[in-house]
Amino acid sequence: MTNPSDNSGPRADIVLPCLDEAAALPGVLGAIPRGWRAIVVDNGSTDGSAELARSLGATVVHEPRRGFGSACHAGLLAAEAEFVCFCDCDGSLDPGLLPGFVRRIADGESDLLLGRRRPDRLGAWPLHARAGNLALSRLLRRRTGLRLHDLGPMRAARRADLLALDLTDRRSGYPLQMVVRAADAGLRVAETDVPYLSRTGKSKVTGTWRGTWHAVRDMRAVLSEAPVPVSEPVSEPVAVEVSR
Repeated sequence: MTNPSDNSGPRADIVLPCLDEAAALPGVLGAIPRGWRAIVVDNGSTDGSAELARSLGATVVHEPRRGFGSACHAGLLAAEAEFVCFCDCDGSLDPGLLPGFVRRIADGESDLLLGRRRPDRLGAWPLHARAGNLALSRLLRRRTGLRLHDLGPMRAARRADLLALDLTDRRSGYPLQMVVRAADAGLRVAETDVPYLSRTGKSKVTGTWRGTWHAVRDMRAVLSEAPVPVSEPVSEPVAVEVSR
């Protein structure tokens, strides 16, 4: 991963959904750009991830409701910066690349920028996961007209824009719902290539055919939704623990 360096561009909060990622956390948090805030959302870890993240200087949010979307949305609500980024904290993606994402949004190139995963080696992204992602990309194109190749978890946008989307999915469909509702709202959605590394530990979703199937099922439900009008940003109570 990239070494953190002084970032002269806009600052952002980075949301890192976490479920038993103690092995990967030191490397991921060590790559957070200087001056940025890492929000580790603990979704029920039993390996000490929350305590480790706190000791490494991250803001820790406890989200007891299981689900990838639950963790991501709790992090969004806890964020305070104008720009919010999302990144897996399993070591497969490099948060040090996110300043480039935020600069492109701040410069007006797009409103929601996604990282298109490019595997560093065969096996880093299982075949069944790629197949599921390809199928969903095609369905997304039919639904929205967006010609995206990946619905990856690395992304950045303005916090106010995301809150206005009124995201409701709290499972695997959350990343897709964000893209669908952004397109419906007229936001400019784009993607850029990012290296995709072998994750630390076993995936809770794409590591198995069953996990991939459940994710695809959640996302197909999102694609069947009727367009939802954009609302004013809403807030929900969230418990935040800040390291001192």
